[in-house]
Amino acid sequence: MMHYILSFILTLSLLASMLLKTEPICKQWGADDLVGLSKEGDIAIGGVFSVHTNVDRLDPSFRRRPEVVKCRNFWFRVFRFMLTMIFAIDEINKNPKLLPNLTLGYRIYDTCTMPPLTLRSTFEFLNAGEGKSSDCQRSSTVSAIVGDSGSSQSIAMATLIGPFSIPMVSYFSTCACLSNRKEYPSFFRTIPSDYFQARALAHLVKRFGWTWIGMVRNDDDYGNFGMHAFTETVQQFGVCIAFSESIHRSYHRDKLLRIVDTVRKSSTKVVVAFVAPAEMTVLLNEIVRQNVTGIQWIGSEAWVSSHFLPQDKSRRFVAGTIGVAIRQVDIPGLREFLMDVHPSMYPGNRLVKEFWESTFGCSLRGTANTTDQFRYTMRKECTGRESLRMTRNELTDVSQYRVTYNVYKATYAIAHAIHDMLSCKSGKNQFLQKGCANISSFQPWQLLHYMKTVNFTTKIGENVYFDDNGDPVATYDIVNWQPNGAGGVDIVSVGVYDGSAPPGQEIAIKDETVVWSGDQMTVPKAVCSESCPKGTRKATRKGQPLCCFDCIKCADGEISNVTDSTDCIKCPRQYRSNWRRDECILKDIEFLSFGDPMGIILVTLAFLGASITISVFVLFYVHRNTPIVKANNSELSFLLLCALTFGDECGIAAEEAMWEAG
Repeated sequence: MMHYILSFILTLSLLASMLLKTEPICKQWGADDLVGLSKEGDIAIGGVFSVHTNVDRLDPSFRRRPEVVKCRNFWFRVFRFMLTMIFAIDEINKNPKLLPNLTLGYRIYDTCTMPPLTLRSTFEFLNAGEGKSSDCQRSSTVSAIVGDSGSSQSIAMATLIGPFSIPMVSYFSTCACLSNRKEYPSFFRTIPSDYFQARALAHLVKRFGWTWIGMVRNDDDYGNFGMHAFTETVQQFGVCIAFSESIHRSYHRDKLLRIVDTVRKSSTKVVVAFVAPAEMTVLLNEIVRQNVTGIQWIGSEAWVSSHFLPQDKSRRFVAGTIGVAIRQVDIPGLREFLMDVHPSMYPGNRLVKEFWESTFGCSLRGTANTTDQFRYTMRKECTGRESLRMTRNELTDVSQYRVTYNVYKATYAIAHAIHDMLSCKSGKNQFLQKGCANISSFQPWQLLHYMKTVNFTTKIGENVYFDDNGDPVATYDIVNWQPNGAGGVDIVSVGVYDGSAPPGQEIAIKDETVVWSGDQMTVPKAVCSESCPKGTRKATRKGQPLCCFDCIKCADGEISNVTDSTDCIKCPRQYRSNWRRDECILKDIEFLSFGDPMGIILVTLAFLGASITISVFVLFYVHRNTPIVKANNSELSFLLLCALTFGDECGIAAEEAMWEAG
């Protein structure tokens, strides 16, 4: 009876909700705190960039609706990445040979390096929650996505869009875990995986003979997976780890102080930093405060091609840094595009407004406020006549187009995949024998098929394609932070790493051009124990890594003829070890002469012994019939006396006696 009553009540509640409903079924809940740039087109491409590096601390009390997320610390470099995507799309739209009669649009969001905001932007891509639809069954608003930068953010996004088969091309996510095609079937990237970066760093460590190193890593997917791959590789090369520390920008300062103290007190001064830019900024600022110098930094590609400190401090604390970086190229036309950016081109856009105000220290009027109003009350008003050509910051700096070029390639890869779908109309590349995709209503999974086979050449001559795991060919510049005449440092390419080269030929470095920590021209040492020379063997110290050992000299009659030998070899019987214990030599044979003092002594003793024995023999023979001689078994006594006499005579009659020395 109770079952029927509950069913009746439930039915009534459903009918009441349907009758009273006045709002659309599908609507967005909560505040819209995503900011970005957008432009309409026949086909839209999504973009995700972390233009801000931090957010205000949130209060997750779960008692009230969360406040709008306020992003802080505007990052000009990543804003340049965002504008590069727009530049590439504009360039594609103007190219009559690529996507003719078709216009690309874009929807780009700033995620503030926060995985939750990355997920929110992903939901916007999957179904733009504008509250205008009566249901939630619309297909995605974008056909493919460029982003994100951090591996943790990309993992969150790739996990969410994987079931929908929406192609995603990251320009800066390097975690090797993202090469797993079962978990991330629609993920691609234009930057090599951390697996290749870890091998490049490991070969760099091996190249300079460092066997005792410290490590600092990001406490996230990027740092943990990357350092795991690096550790596995260097241990195969016989390298030991002096210390391993993790860092995150959210850590309390006490832990940061402990990390810096570990670096300062360690017996090694060579430290590999597999760290993201935000964390490296925090670490280096603390290194400066603690005045820790003399560290030879080995940098991952995430930070080694960017400046984090003022030039004078960079020269003192990080000059000599060496590491692997994304290949540096020049993108024709990009600098002019960046120099022409103006708020009037993106009216009312909060990101452009904040960029302009941060660059020129003025306040734009008549636009939505993006920052604390109190901070900007005292600022002068922007005139609109300001020019980026007169400024110098990370956006206008064209000397380090590395990650920027990855964004450019990612955008073009998507465009060429769409172009290949268009080519299907002429009978090419038919999709799984089911006919061609309709370009006006194709599904993302159809584009994914063409992304896997995309192959094109950029206008600077680089061939771009993806392997079965969605990874590009692994090539890196080897860069070195060298002091310049202005009192700062320049990031200079000193070599190349090519992951496709034969074993042993992966790294090519001009050794004479490398400058090391402390402005030294010689490679710094990084060993726990010096190599054991020939004539010694290694004895591992109890409780310490294999690289820490004592050198023990081989025992007499044993040798070691190679450095760092673990055992000593015993010499053959006729040989002995030399004084260095590194070679077996024949024993010295010396013959005694009758004229030598030792010979005279021995002959004298032999004569004396023979004389005594003969005297006793004669005495026994004369008294052979006496009871005393008979009681001593005369036959046996005579036999023994004869034997003793012959023995003494042999010593006298010998022409020379042999003495074995050693």
